[in-house]
Amino acid sequence: MSNLSKKDHTQELIKETTKNLFFVQGRFAATTQEIADEAGVNRTLINYYFRSRDNLVQIVFDEAHKVEKEKSEVIMRSDLSFKEKISQFISESLQTSLKYPYLETYIVSQINNGSCHKRDVEEADLKKLYNNIENEMKAGNIEKMEPMQFILNMISLLVFPSAVRPLIMENMMINDKEFDRLIADRKDIILKMLFKN
Repeated sequence: MSNLSKKDHTQELIKETTKNLFFVQGRFAATTQEIADEAGVNRTLINYYFRSRDNLVQIVFDEAHKVEKEKSEVIMRSDLSFKEKISQFISESLQTSLKYPYLETYIVSQINNGSCHKRDVEEADLKKLYNNIENEMKAGNIEKMEPMQFILNMISLLVFPSAVRPLIMENMMINDKEFDRLIADRKDIILKMLFKN
């Protein structure tokens, strides 16, 4: 194995371990040493490759956020029917929630810290989306409301359960497996709530 591929492998291992600790296990306070121990590498390697824990976390978050952005682009740019686009977006969002159960909680915590990420939706795409929603309302497929309310409904139904996952699990006495099942079952429930037919 060449030095380059070993370096790349170690960097990937550190990133995947960090994603796992943060977004799968919800351990946002994991220290550099804990990340190193979990990855089975020397702590100095993390600083060598990523300069600091904060920098590593930012890189990992940006990568996870890029996945979210790509999902949004499916909705904005695809030629599918509106309901199919929304259906696909819901499926992919729920899959992300199952893969990274604590990603939404982390995003909320970052926003609360004042380190919210920049806007990444193009104005033209947004106008097109609003037009699509208004056309669906005229066609009688969606209840009449301000288009932004439709978007808020969809995002709330998708994101809120995962964003408050620890709270719901604790208060409703639900384990991880059961919570994952509930999340996986949400697609049809959400579609029925958003669309009249």
